[in-house]
Amino acid sequence: MDENTNPWKITSEEKKYENSWIVLTEFQVINPNGGAGIYGKVHFRKIAVGALPLDNDWNVYLVGQYRFVLDKYSWEIPEGGLEAGEEPLAGMKRELVEETGLTADTWQKILVMHLSNSVSDELAIIFLATDLHQDAAQPEETEEIKVKRIPFDEALDMVEHGAITDSMSVAAILKVKLMMISGAIQKIQM
Repeated sequence: MDENTNPWKITSEEKKYENSWIVLTEFQVINPNGGAGIYGKVHFRKIAVGALPLDNDWNVYLVGQYRFVLDKYSWEIPEGGLEAGEEPLAGMKRELVEETGLTADTWQKILVMHLSNSVSDELAIIFLATDLHQDAAQPEETEEIKVKRIPFDEALDMVEHGAITDSMSVAAILKVKLMMISGAIQKIQM
C-alpha cells in the first residue's frame, strides 16, 4: 500500500451543518475494501493552540471551566483558536493573557497534533511558555474561567489519575515530562 495514495473513493458529499467554528460534511464513499458507505467529517475553521505555562519554581497554570459538550468541569492548559490569518505563537500569546493574565518571555513549540483524526481535521499546536509575568486576565464573554497554579508533579499526577482528560493538556504535560527525562529541559532545584 502506497502511504501517499488515498484508498477511499468519494462518490458524493453533502454539507450537513456549519457555524463559525465547524463544518460537518457527510461523504458517500467506497471504502478501501470496495464496500459502499458513509463517512462524516468535522472540519474545524480554526487551528487550536495551547500552552503549558511553567514558572521558575516548576509550577504550572491550569484553567478550569465547565465544558458544555462534556457536561462537566474540566481542568486544562490555556487553549484557544486562531483568528483568520493569525500566526500560532501570536494567537497563543493572546489566549494566555485572556485566560490567565500571564505573559511569557520564552516560548518553545513542543507539539503539533491532530486531536481526533478519525472524525475531524482539527489541528493543534502546543507551546511551552516560561519566564512568566502576571497581569490581569481578560476572559471572553463566553468564558467563566478559574486559574490555579500547582506544582508540575501535581499536574502530572492529575493526568495519571484521570483528573485531567483534555487531549491537548494530557499531551503537553506528558511531553514536558519526556523533555525532563531526556534532559531537553531541567528542573531547577530550589
